[in-house]
Amino acid sequence: MAYVVSLKQFDGPLDLLLTLVSRAKVAIEEIFVSQITEQYLASMEGVDELDMDAASEFLQMAATLLEIKSRALLPAPPPEEGEEESPEQALIRQLTEYKAFRELSEQMKGLEKDARALITKLPEEYPLPPPTYELTGLTLEGLTRAFNRILKKIQAMEEGTEVPHREIRRDTFTLSGCMSRIQRRLRTAEALHFSQLFDGASSRIEVISVFLALLELVRLGRVVVKQKHVYEEILLKLNR
Repeated sequence: MAYVVSLKQFDGPLDLLLTLVSRAKVAIEEIFVSQITEQYLASMEGVDELDMDAASEFLQMAATLLEIKSRALLPAPPPEEGEEESPEQALIRQLTEYKAFRELSEQMKGLEKDARALITKLPEEYPLPPPTYELTGLTLEGLTRAFNRILKKIQAMEEGTEVPHREIRRDTFTLSGCMSRIQRRLRTAEALHFSQLFDGASSRIEVISVFLALLELVRLGRVVVKQKHVYEEILLKLNR
């Protein structure tokens, strides 16, 4: 059966030769007793469509096949000790290696195709379990009551202070800043009473900002809040 072959479809003479072997369904070791050589030489009619370098590779393989074919028609001399591999053995080895690489390349292409079909997500996109927080012997209501006492204390201090000229300043208390301040104090003191967080507070804005920062630290599980009995001092510690 004749095959229409375009040499530009092949990566080189080994690629063409292996394709002919596959079409003829013969083992690589049997190509010299099959019609593969004739089929390869017939495909050389399209060598003019290639550039000089590529054409020379195909012509060199044709010469090798003709040499092997002619050697098969002549009596083979006895092999000499230490003789290098014959052209037949060299070509079979090259074809076997090329076949292995081509099959591996096809497997890699299949893996690449499968990888393109996957939809990946960045680690931060995966939902994480909610952080645990600890309120030992204390409820949020109790914490709120303690905050209200601090807030009333600051309010009374503000109302009892006569200030002839009130200076209006821009709010400089941020949630992240207050969180960092609380954590620094807890790292230094290891533990603080709830009321100590507000020592030196000069305004209700500052008290509210510090309290919200504390709630956020508790929510994130970074701070542990404990109270042994109702109305006793609330103790704060870093969650180590």
